[in-house]
Formats: sequence, C-alpha cells, structure tokens
Amino acid sequence: MAKNGLGTTYPNPLVGSIIVFNNEIIGEGWHQKAGEPHAEVNAIHSVKDKSLLSKATIYVSLEPCSHFGKTPPCCDLIVANKIPNVVIGTIDPFAKVAGKGIKNLLEAGKKVTVGVLEEECNELNKRFFTFHTKKRPYIILKWAESQDGFIAPLTKEKKEPVWMTNEFSRQLVHKWRSEEESILVGTNTVMEDNPTLTVRDWIGTNPIRIVLDQNNRITKEFHIFDNQAKTLSISKDIINFKNNIASEIVNFLFKNEIQSVIIEGGSKTLQTFIDSNFWDEARVFRGSLSLQNGIKAPIITALNTRKKQLLEDELLTFINYDYNHHF
Repeated sequence: MAKNGLGTTYPNPLVGSIIVFNNEIIGEGWHQKAGEPHAEVNAIHSVKDKSLLSKATIYVSLEPCSHFGKTPPCCDLIVANKIPNVVIGTIDPFAKVAGKGIKNLLEAGKKVTVGVLEEECNELNKRFFTFHTKKRPYIILKWAESQDGFIAPLTKEKKEPVWMTNEFSRQLVHKWRSEEESILVGTNTVMEDNPTLTVRDWIGTNPIRIVLDQNNRITKEFHIFDNQAKTLSISKDIINFKNNIASEIVNFLFKNEIQSVIIEGGSKTLQTFIDSNFWDEARVFRGSLSLQNGIKAPIITALNTRKKQLLEDELLTFINYDYNHHF
C-alpha cells in the first residue's frame, strides 16, 4: 500500500497502514501526497465501526510521527482512538521523529512492537532514509549500451538519441522517471540528443530536470527549458567544477532538499559518479544492437548484480550497498 505513493509523497516517506480486528482488516490507508493526511489517519478514517478501534491492532510500515508538521501528530490520533496495539515496521530516522513516536505511544500505555519486516520497510524508504542519514539524495545511475559496450556512435546526422533498446524498455525508463524526484544529465547529452527528460510513456509526475552546464552553453531553444517540468541548471556560478564534481553536485542537491536523482548520462558524467562512489544502484540496459565503434559505456562493479530479460534486451541492476547495513 505504501508503494502507491512512490513519486508523489516527496519530501515525505512512503507509508502504508492497516487496522486489524479478530484477524480481519477493518481499515487501510496510505500516505498519498505531502501535506495531505498520513497513512494512519486514512486507515483510521476508513474504519466504519469506530467502536472496534479500542480492541484493534494498527500496523504501520514506519514509526508514527509525534510532531506537528503540515498535519497533526499521528501518535495523538492513535491514542485518542484508544487503539491498544501498534505494530511498526521500522524507526523513522528523521530527527523530529526518531524514536519519539514510539516513546509517546509507550507512555500512553500502548503495546508497541517494532522491527516487523524491518529490512523490507527500510528498502521501501531507501530514498528518504539515505537523505536523512547520509545527507545526500539516493542516486540511481541509468544508461543503455550496445552488445559491444558503446552508449552512442561517435557521429550522427540528427541531434536526437540513438535507441539501443526496445519500446518496452523505454516505457520502463519513463516509469522510473515518475518515481524519482529529479533527473540529471551532462552538457553533452543535452547538446547531442536534445532530450525532453519527462514522463511521456507513463502516467506520473515529471521529475525536476537538472543539467550540468559549466559555461552556460545550453540555450533556451533546447527541450529541457520548455515549460513541461522545472529545470535547474548547474553552472560554474553554482558549484566549483575544479573540486570533486560528483561531491559538489550531491551537496547542491541536498541543499535543495532533493531526495533522489536518476542520472541518465552522458558517459563522462556517469563515470564521475561511479569513480567517486556516489551511487546506490545502477540500471543498465544491454540492447541487441552492435555499433563496432563509438562512445564507450561506463565501467562499473558492484556488491550485488541482478539480471533480467526484457524481450531481446537485458536489464542489469547493480547494487552498491548491503541491504542489511545500508542505513
């Protein structure tokens, strides 16, 4: 249920909640959008017979909040509705919560169980947790390469992408874009491909477009400066390109409170993040096309690699963290 909010709850985490009485679900809810009611609120409101709440158990994937933000504390609502049992997936690392919600519930005499499916709940909020514990966004690298390891030909007739993958793989990329808060590319990618960097083959929110443009070479005629999505341009006036560029970009994104970024190119930009070890996962398509020559794909190694077949395309997923010790 929590996953329903992927792409729409930023800067808030993904949270799902159900309420159970006599082994039957009597209420359910999930956090849909920042500023709107939290999962626990929606779950409690969905219960038709409120008299059952005093004998029920509420399950929630993340520790209920204990502070006033855009909405009142969920802990207070649980206490006010006299729900005796609370089962929590994982503790919230956000400084304003971080164990205070559990403490408030215990002080109110509730039976609290913590750490049920904890690993899965941590994985669910890897973006939110990375942002608050590592002080940087969750970083996904993505590219498509030919069978012989190139991401693009050396020369081409038109300023548009050369497709290495099938239409289903491209649709999946648009789904991914809808799930992340931002998308980043280098100057050359914009100049050579003139990408739109929006969600077109999927229904969802366009990510914030971020482009590296050290010397302000990209003019307003390029697609990234249309009005389809917000665009941030990073020039030498914003970061120091003489320092570690990946580190400078990551700090810029954190200061702008951007929780996740999908980096789509080019090869030089991707390799910079790999070499600086500023990445959490990489999603690499290997198409059926061979180029013989061209711009070489980035070189990457990882703790964990998964393979999946998408018709004639192969999707390789590289994981740069230990699931059990990431946060």
